[in-house]
Amino acid sequence: MVPMRRCAIIAQKTNARTYNRETMCGIVGYVGSKDPVPVILEGLRRLEYRGYDSAGIAVAGGPNGLELRRAPGKLKNLEEVLRQQPLHGTYGIGHTRWATHGRPTEENAHPHRDCSGRLVVVHNGIVENYLQLKHSLAVQGHKFVTETDTEIIAHLIESELTAAKENGNAIPLEEAVRRAVRHLTGAFAIGVLSADFPQTLIAARSGPPAVVGLGDGEYFIASDVPGILHHTRKLYFLADGDMAVLTPEGVTLTDFDGNAIERKVQNILWDPIQAEKGGYKHFMLKEIFEQGRAVRDTTLSRVSFDTGKVFLDEMQIPEAEFRAATKINIAACGTSWHAGLVGKYMIERLARLPVEVDYASEYRYRDPIADSKAIGLLITQSGETADTIAAQREIAAKGSRTLAICNVVGAMIAREANGSIYTHAGPEIGVASTKAFTAQLTALFLLALYLAQQRGTVDAAESLALVEELARVPNKIRDILRHCNAPCEALAKIYSNASDFLFLGRGIHYPIALEGALKLKEISYIHAEGYPAGEMKHGPNALIDESLPVVVLATKDNNDPTSKLRYEKTLSNIQEVTARSGQVIAVAIEGDQEIAQLVNHVVYIPHAPELLLPIMEVVPLQLLAYHIAVRRGCDVDQPRNLAKSVTVE
Repeated sequence: MVPMRRCAIIAQKTNARTYNRETMCGIVGYVGSKDPVPVILEGLRRLEYRGYDSAGIAVAGGPNGLELRRAPGKLKNLEEVLRQQPLHGTYGIGHTRWATHGRPTEENAHPHRDCSGRLVVVHNGIVENYLQLKHSLAVQGHKFVTETDTEIIAHLIESELTAAKENGNAIPLEEAVRRAVRHLTGAFAIGVLSADFPQTLIAARSGPPAVVGLGDGEYFIASDVPGILHHTRKLYFLADGDMAVLTPEGVTLTDFDGNAIERKVQNILWDPIQAEKGGYKHFMLKEIFEQGRAVRDTTLSRVSFDTGKVFLDEMQIPEAEFRAATKINIAACGTSWHAGLVGKYMIERLARLPVEVDYASEYRYRDPIADSKAIGLLITQSGETADTIAAQREIAAKGSRTLAICNVVGAMIAREANGSIYTHAGPEIGVASTKAFTAQLTALFLLALYLAQQRGTVDAAESLALVEELARVPNKIRDILRHCNAPCEALAKIYSNASDFLFLGRGIHYPIALEGALKLKEISYIHAEGYPAGEMKHGPNALIDESLPVVVLATKDNNDPTSKLRYEKTLSNIQEVTARSGQVIAVAIEGDQEIAQLVNHVVYIPHAPELLLPIMEVVPLQLLAYHIAVRRGCDVDQPRNLAKSVTVE
């Protein structure tokens, strides 16, 4: 056992050296009858969007016992190492890393070993008390060779095995892991194997996601579904405090106290081919072109095209509570936060229900107001974003029911929510979200209409008209992709060397300006800002000169008086920009000749009602960002310093 006394004193005296902490990583493990190396490498390749600073693999059961190969940089570097130094074994585990701290070196890459070199650990998360644990282990005589917090987990497990053996009461590997994780403070998903426990893999979760795949005489662990989807669609999603023991005979699930538990087997409906590029140059481009399908799949089975009624079946909240609700509290991060801002307009406009939108990372630090009359709405692609989970728990602790809009069936946020709306976008591999965002907007529109129907703020005729318009959106997205891709590529040739961009929008379109700016900065590394168009005269006009491209969302719904007024005010903002020699790129509705006289470039999209325009007008902004990034030679799918989702705070 690791002595835990004096930890607070040790922490105070420890020098503030920066250590590597893993926040978003890909994990794949395999036990079965196949060669584990190709299986694990294939899985890591599909999870490389989760991390690409370094990679490693360990296998056991071969003639050389436990063997390990690691390499800094992308997975192809590890593949080259394996080509020169092949591995041989019968079970194994691999890891691809993205870290917020620590150098991407071979030394810091996973898997990490104990002193004996016969046990390895891979890890996604943060061990917050690792310095205290490291000191305690060092006192016992453990030697450390890396700057990572992960390495101490391997030594903790070794310590438990050694202590039990010395006491004449040897314990199995899973019990040593169980005892070790009780010492950890922070968030972790780990995979463990040891050459001394043949054909056995251990997985444990407390925070970041972990899934277990069930095959025919073969079993898998992974940090995300795409890593093992080519081998099985039957999965367990581990919950916090779950441990899984995998052998060729099957999977045993327990909690951290050793009690047997049951988890429902989830049957994933994604087609594995959806996780492949399908002939596109990049995953991001493929996913941009999949948005019509994502919107359609999110809509189908949830609406009646005869009556306009919306059906949200995965709800444990009685309709009476929706009718009695006094407020919606939305919490989300990044692109999902932008979706939440759009959702605020949708819900308030249709359901006449007040909505607050918070960054999930800030929510619990402002003493938020929530009660049993308020409903919490969490929006997340992965369903595992740590900040959003924390916000959900804060909302629930204050007595509110929670809803989740999520793209992964069985994810943590969906399991803890009182109701879920799955977006059915399929796996999104590109780090910069595209189809998940438009699917979220679709889900938010459905929720807004559902709330409006429950609260009696729309009649049957209006509901039917809106549902019919939503059904037309997928084909309109197809038309945008067909007609706007080439113009956006041409614009990229003109503006790819710009150092700054400004995106402007009013009302429900302002969040799309934010999203357009985020996409550009994420993948092209150009500084970009989204701004409310009406606020230009309060400061940002000072930035405008002939070198500044300004992208303006200048769409309108001629059947909506408020939209027409917004459009007229936006034209005035455009004139403010052109008067200062700014270069204006407008997104406008087909047939709008007035705006063509005012701006340098126009990208046209089809007409739609005001509340549905954001789903369509974001598409050319995604294309523009994509083509600019390609021209600048950027890594579109794996932009520097970013990962697909952040699973620890």
